[in-house]
Amino acid sequence: MEGHSKAQSAGWILGATILVLITGALAGCQGLPKNVADCPSMPTPPANTSIVPPATEPLPAAFCGFPLSISSPAKGANVKSPVPILATATPPDPIYTVRLYVDGFAVLYTPDTIINQLIWMPNGKHAVEIVAEDTAGYIATTSMQVNVIGQEPGALNKQNDSDWVSCSALIAGSTCAAGLGVAASNLTLHQSTPSLDGSAAEFTLGGGDSISHFTYDLYFYVNNGNAPQSLEFVVNQAFGGTRWTWGTQCDVDQTHEWNIWDPLHEIWVPIPVPCHHFPSNTWIHLVWRLERVGNQVHYISVSVADRSYPVDVYYTAQPNWYQEEIDIAFQMDGNYKKESYDVGLMK
Repeated sequence: MEGHSKAQSAGWILGATILVLITGALAGCQGLPKNVADCPSMPTPPANTSIVPPATEPLPAAFCGFPLSISSPAKGANVKSPVPILATATPPDPIYTVRLYVDGFAVLYTPDTIINQLIWMPNGKHAVEIVAEDTAGYIATTSMQVNVIGQEPGALNKQNDSDWVSCSALIAGSTCAAGLGVAASNLTLHQSTPSLDGSAAEFTLGGGDSISHFTYDLYFYVNNGNAPQSLEFVVNQAFGGTRWTWGTQCDVDQTHEWNIWDPLHEIWVPIPVPCHHFPSNTWIHLVWRLERVGNQVHYISVSVADRSYPVDVYYTAQPNWYQEEIDIAFQMDGNYKKESYDVGLMK
């Protein structure tokens, strides 16, 4: 968030989207990635990267491709099915889609730059092909031949596998599952009931639109209480084109008060709740009570070190926001001296 001038900031966000730009090895003319510098024409970017169209069969041709390689299995290898496929794409822009084809048919899609999957194939020779496209429209392809000489037994007891990955409508900025927004989901392994064999996996899908009351309740611990410029604790909820942000900031260096975020005007506003440097190496209990009221955010109250303060302030939420989310954030802001410090969080 914009606000006071800070020497340094670091944030942790649950549910946030992370895009990574990879340079260096790809550098070409005038500092551009090599595939971009050498490309004879401009690609056509996807019109909407939140929507992934059906796979093209046969697979599309490469267009100024970037590094894309299959590291396992080796080309022409004799393998057993399911075949472990390990491949990596290194696009200059954020990845849009990566698809795996076997004998010209699309069998796997991922919004990630890495494929690490077991793929079932019948005995015999097969063409394995991978197509990766980034958000700028550059397309990379690679292919290899494998010879399947036998079949392993079928996958057993997958309900006990800890490698399940949550996949909602958006992951890393790309579509992962059908629907709108990012759903709240949970997986609990080894459930004895209901279960046929005494060990079942329980999958839970929760809603987000109906939630209107929030409690940000945690303990935090600062090893050097004089070092922070401020500490931020934030809750976000977005759906239906509106984003409700409850931003709170203990501004220990400038206002010496708690600040709250005005989402519509995107500014910090001090409130008459004191906030000074916290004692070092001490757990502090913090509780913010918040609610969504129509198109407004309502800061109800705050409790710091078990001392409560009424707040009762309303602000208009942020319009024209088309992602759907519920997430919480914590941010450490450094002072002008760039003093280092650690913060522990516990609930």
